[in-house]
Amino acid sequence: MIERLIHRAALSLALAGGAALLAITALTVISVTGRGLIAVGLGPVPGDYELVEMAAAFAIFSFLPWCQLQRGHVTVDLFMAPLGRRANLTADLIGNGLLTAAAGVIFWRLWLGLLDRQTFGETSFILGIPIWIGYLFAALGAALFVVVSGYTVLRSLRELGETAAQASKGGPAGGPPS
Repeated sequence: MIERLIHRAALSLALAGGAALLAITALTVISVTGRGLIAVGLGPVPGDYELVEMAAAFAIFSFLPWCQLQRGHVTVDLFMAPLGRRANLTADLIGNGLLTAAAGVIFWRLWLGLLDRQTFGETSFILGIPIWIGYLFAALGAALFVVVSGYTVLRSLRELGETAAQASKGGPAGGPPS
């Protein structure tokens, strides 16, 4: 049940991040086209840089939970593959634990930045959008990143336990994790 909920949340956020990237791509094309057609009365989209900056921050943080859930982060398979399943699962556990800690720090700092921007009422230069809104969307992605990373620690513990149980019964314990 929890696994399915985490999977759906991470996938939904990643799809929302993809939609944000499509939107900023369209915005950029429209703005650049407008700049090129100034002679005929068009112009760039006002505040395009501000909008792209906020949407890109959201998109980046929206992909991290899905990447972590799908084991999409970079690993050194060249060195780890020959060590066997148990060593790989142990390395995954350590990596997931460290990434959970890093995700927690990232969320914490984004949250403090959000509170700071709210306190001082900082806004974007051209459109006057409160800067804390960009922090809020990034912090939402970072919060889910913490949850997903914590889940992957539990998943790694479970997989390591299953491997130990198989080994004690004389089952296969070699090979990298799936």
